[in-house]
Amino acid sequence: MSKNMPFRILSYSFLGIGSLFILIPVYLTIAVAMKTREETTRNFFSPPSSLYLDNFINVMNKSNFWTVVLNSTVITVASLLFMLLFIPMVSYAISRNMKHVYYKAVYFLILSGIFVPFQAVMLPIYRHMGSLELLNQTGLIIMYVTLSFAQGIFLCVGFLKNIPLELDQASKIDGCGVWLTFSRIIYPLLMPIIATILILNSLWIWNDFQLPLIMLNRHPDLWTLPLFIYNFKSEVSFDYTLAFAAFALSMAPITIMYAFTQKLIIGGLTEGSIK
Repeated sequence: MSKNMPFRILSYSFLGIGSLFILIPVYLTIAVAMKTREETTRNFFSPPSSLYLDNFINVMNKSNFWTVVLNSTVITVASLLFMLLFIPMVSYAISRNMKHVYYKAVYFLILSGIFVPFQAVMLPIYRHMGSLELLNQTGLIIMYVTLSFAQGIFLCVGFLKNIPLELDQASKIDGCGVWLTFSRIIYPLLMPIIATILILNSLWIWNDFQLPLIMLNRHPDLWTLPLFIYNFKSEVSFDYTLAFAAFALSMAPITIMYAFTQKLIIGGLTEGSIK
């Protein structure tokens, strides 16, 4: 037996236990969603006896289900597009001017947002956005973009530190201004970390409950999927099959996206930490 064998056994044991904590709730969500009420009553944990899809159909036939799906999609896509534009631009300006006190102060001021818990700013956000009449989807998009700056700029600036200044100087000699240098040379090099930022934020925005709760809870037509699931669960609190079908429908798109893009997340974070 090699010296590393006990360590490997311990590592795989922890990995197996951790996987169970993730896979068991996923299994229960899918299994209960595909059962009838009678099956769930007889044995909550058993697999479904057949491919029963009526629960999904009943959830999708709810009057505002597709409205909230559209709301979540629009808010997520719009927020990500603004992040795609602003975070790299601000990061580039900061990273290339870090020697100046002003830019360094701005950088650390933005990073300080990482240490402020959302609960501490929840009430000020509600009051401020209410005074601006932005307790709507537009205001929610603005808040998502704003709150993404701390993490996004931290990752982007770290990534940019290893992109040599000689590229900027060479493009300047060729007649490129700052914008052309950024858009044609620097931005393509940022793609790994940009992909990481967008994927992490898409997971956050799609699944977020707190911000939509304080900004969009006035009318059902404004809800996002997490708000719909929360209120739908209250309506069908004794019908677990419908509730779990709603859970499965809400997590399916973002789970599929994450499954196909997890390598980009790991690769971007690894490159960003090294650079």
